[in-house]
Amino acid sequence: MRPGTTAADTGPHPDTAAARTAAAHTEGAPVTAARKASRARRARGRATGAAAGVLLTPFFVLFTAVTVVPIGYALWLSLFTEKQSGLGFGGATSVFSGLDNYTAALGDRAFREGFWVLAGYCVVYIPLMVAGALALALLLDSALARARRFFQLALFLPHAVPGIIAALVWVYLYTPGLSPVVKAMNSGGIGFDFFSSSGTLPSVVNIALWEWLGYNMVIFYAALQAIDRSVLEAATMDGAGEWRTAFGIKLPLIRASLVMVSLFTVIGSLQLFTEPLILNQGGSSTVTSTWTPNMYAYTAAFSRNDYGLAAASAVLLALAAALLSFAVTRLTHRKGATA
Repeated sequence: MRPGTTAADTGPHPDTAAARTAAAHTEGAPVTAARKASRARRARGRATGAAAGVLLTPFFVLFTAVTVVPIGYALWLSLFTEKQSGLGFGGATSVFSGLDNYTAALGDRAFREGFWVLAGYCVVYIPLMVAGALALALLLDSALARARRFFQLALFLPHAVPGIIAALVWVYLYTPGLSPVVKAMNSGGIGFDFFSSSGTLPSVVNIALWEWLGYNMVIFYAALQAIDRSVLEAATMDGAGEWRTAFGIKLPLIRASLVMVSLFTVIGSLQLFTEPLILNQGGSSTVTSTWTPNMYAYTAAFSRNDYGLAAASAVLLALAAALLSFAVTRLTHRKGATA
């Protein structure tokens, strides 16, 4: 003890101890609150993850059952071929053939020509589909349109008709001697054979347009209705006319829908099957049983019982669709980035 100090001076000061205790409580309170908040966030995250897992499980089960498993089975089936014994008396046996089915499909002229048919179909069908659906949607969205509900229903109704029924109806309308359309065209001096080599492709395009134009129009119309009306009102106040508003404001704002419709139209075009199949069965000599790659696979499977070749041709068509879809997606994204 130093001179001039007392025992009371050397002991713990009551005010200092209280201050330390208060400081300890003050520093510990935020840490405890932060820990509790972190635990609460983790609990909410686990609950959200569990709920998402429960809700997504049916989707993944169905996706696996109807998409992943069939694709895997097609890949497996394409690696085998059916062969019989030398005398031909025994039953056929599956033999591993590797990539022989793929080389056979690519080496078949009918299969390659089917892709040229698809190319011509896409060149004609895709621009008409996208431009026509977009024009109808813009017309319905404009203030000049009347009876919107009626036209929406009238344009969408063909999509509700099954594709086979629609193709059968149009085969009837294309058939000379039966069709009132052909009779009216002939009486007007317009002679056109819908089943000829030059008329088959336009006939198929017409059926597909009739089926899907209203469906894509509804997608575009819904996107146009989602545009903020104040933006359009501001453009009108600035003096923009109907054409300037449509192409300068509306189209850039619905670019995502335009890309989606274009992508789905490309994929659907490569799956062309129902319409030419009905035309083939309706008497068209131009549409053969191998007119498109899908028809080639169908004929290989159910007419020649060559399931390996059918699976290989289907896989090749799927690869072509994937590559074309990727190209369309990259092209649209690149245009959007430079815009």
